[in-house]
Formats: sequence, structure tokens, C-alpha cells
Amino acid sequence: MRHAFPLILVALFVATTTLASAEDSPGGRLLLLAHRQDFQSILPSGTQLLHDPVSIEKFLDAMDGSPPRWADLHGPHGSHTDERLFALNRERDRRRVGQEGLTQRITFLWQGRLSSYHPDRGGFLVAIGPEVIPTKWGLVRFKVEGLPAELVAVPPPASRDSLRARVARDEGITVIVAMTGRLVPEESILYDFAHENPGQGMVMPVVRVERIDYLLIQ
Repeated sequence: MRHAFPLILVALFVATTTLASAEDSPGGRLLLLAHRQDFQSILPSGTQLLHDPVSIEKFLDAMDGSPPRWADLHGPHGSHTDERLFALNRERDRRRVGQEGLTQRITFLWQGRLSSYHPDRGGFLVAIGPEVIPTKWGLVRFKVEGLPAELVAVPPPASRDSLRARVARDEGITVIVAMTGRLVPEESILYDFAHENPGQGMVMPVVRVERIDYLLIQ
């Protein structure tokens, strides 16, 4: 999951959500059930998939040219880190103005897990957590704006009962949560250091989510 995404999908469902506000509890709508389906073909038209180190590095190369000199930013014993990071972020924000990448739709992937089933919504709550991907630029973690307070995945009718039974048995059903949106123009990519390792650089593209797809692989 952290380094690649399989292109052969044995069983797949996708559900979209309405993202009116973070207060909504959107339900998903089934789009596709297929076998051996190329994942790229089910993404929204014109989106760029950032799912592994290679695709992410190419995207960052196009946006910002080269990684920061993390050792210089950190300084001896972490001195003046905040000031140096602030200056770096402001300068790179300025240089990105007008770039095509700011309006390009991108899709990134997080791992989720089906939780309790809600009959009134016709679907499962989905618990998610951010993915951290090691790259040549540093650790990359997407930051999300516009994520609903609750994510609901509506399964195909033919699979609903079996999935409910599996969730009831606490089998731990994993889903891929594909989030599509655009970079936030004012603060599109943040550079920082990992809290767990102050010397480890972290790159955080900030994405305003427009669409969510849920994918189940069996």
C-alpha cells in the first residue's frame, strides 16, 4: 500500500460521496463492479494518481524543482528551525503562483476499514488513517481539507449481507479510500519535520477534497 497499488482487482466497488460540508454524513453511490480492472480507468477524468514514491516524486519535481536541504533547515541541534521553515514555505508558495499543478486534479490513496453498518444510510462507516510514504524528498503525507465528519461506503446490494456478516465477525475488512481534489492555492505544499524524528523532513501537499471513492479488493 505504501509503495504500489495493484492494477489487478479481483472484486471492486466504488462509491462516491457528496462533500457539501464537514458536517454532512454523505452516503456512497455504487459506480462499478468489475474484474481485473485497471484502477486508473475508474478515476475521474483528467486526474493524476499519486499513489507511490515515483509518481509523487515526479509531481513534486514539477511543482517545486528540488527537495529542500533538510540538514541546512534543521541546523545544529535544531536551531532556528521555525524561522528557516517559514522562509522556505513562503518562498515556495510564491514560486508556485500560476503553475498548472495548482489546478490539476490529483488522487491519493489512504487505507480504510469497514466499521459498523447503518441501515438508515445503507452503508458502512469507514475508519481511515493517513498514509506516510517515504520518498527522495522526505516523508510525504497528504493533508486534507473538506473531509466529511463521517465517511459512508455503500456496498453493492449483492455483497451487502455477506459484508455485514464479515464485519459482525470482526474480520477487519480493508478498503482503499481514493481521495480526489486540488491543492489549496494559498498553502499548497507544506514543508516541516516529523514530530517523531525532528531531523526527518516531511512534505505535506494540502488537498481540498472534491470526491471520495471506496474500493474493496477481495
